[in-house]
Amino acid sequence: MPTIGETAPDFELLNQDGKSIRLSAYRGRKVILFAFPQAFTPGCDAQACGFRDQLPQIEANGAVVLGVSPDKPETLKRWKAERQLQYDLLSDPEHQTLERWNAWGKSLFGLLTLPRTNRSYWVIDEQGMVIDAQLGISPGESVRRALQAVGQA
Repeated sequence: MPTIGETAPDFELLNQDGKSIRLSAYRGRKVILFAFPQAFTPGCDAQACGFRDQLPQIEANGAVVLGVSPDKPETLKRWKAERQLQYDLLSDPEHQTLERWNAWGKSLFGLLTLPRTNRSYWVIDEQGMVIDAQLGISPGESVRRALQAVGQA
């Protein structure tokens, strides 16, 4: 996992429209990258819509938002439209990037343990350095803390 003070590892994933997006293309801007388990679920709605609602303040601080999950681009496209999200959602169905960023793990559901995305976020500065990161965080707290980090950078 990239930790605070390290350069964020580059990746290339398809967005909701099937367009290839590279993290390094955002050098020169701050980036809030958040990982979420699955579109159309209550916690993910809260997290994604929280970033949507705070987008004017995020953009005023010179940052962009990118969400990443194992969902397919078609699912992300529907979710983006229905939730009126104004930022790119990235598809990592093989969870290679999520694993590299240490956001893929196991969650306990009663007696059943399932592999899934750990809700997380990272804030990356204009030079590509991780300036804040949190794995396993609540939806609302991820928005609040990421916004705070962007404002302080």
